[in-house]
Amino acid sequence: MNLSHEQSDQLIATLAEFRFELRQFLQFSETAALDAKLHPQQHQLLLQVAGAPEGTQVTIAYAAGRLGLKHNSTVELVDRSEREDLIERTIDKDDKRRAILRVSRKGRQVLHKLSDDHARELNEMAPRLMRALKRVQLHSRSPLAAEVL
Repeated sequence: MNLSHEQSDQLIATLAEFRFELRQFLQFSETAALDAKLHPQQHQLLLQVAGAPEGTQVTIAYAAGRLGLKHNSTVELVDRSEREDLIERTIDKDDKRRAILRVSRKGRQVLHKLSDDHARELNEMAPRLMRALKRVQLHSRSPLAAEVL
C-alpha cells in the first residue's frame, strides 16, 4: 500500500521535527565536549567505556562496536585519549593481543562534568524530544506509516 501525498507529507514533517530535536541535542553535546577541550568522539568513548555493563571487559573491539567506528579508527581515538590521560589501557592477562580500556581519573572528572551538563540539557529538552518522539510513534502505529518506517 502506498501512502497518500498528505499522509506522506505528514510523516515527513513528523520525522523532520524529530530529527531537528535530536540534532539540537547532538549540537549541544558536541559544543559541550569541545568546551571541555575534548573531541566529541572522545566524549563518546569515555561514555561507552565508563558506562559499560558491570563485568564487561571493555576492549578496542567493544568500543568500536559501541561507537560505530572501524577498529583502526578506534585505536587512533584510544591512542589520542591515552596521550591526553583520559583513558588507561592495560594488556589482557588471558590474551596478550587484547587491550582492556578504562577511564582515567582525569577522564572521569571531565566525564562527570559533561554528564551533569548533559542531564541538565536533557531535562530542559525532554518535553520537546518526547513530544516529537510521540508523534513519530503515533505515525508508525498506522499500518500505512509502518510500511514507510
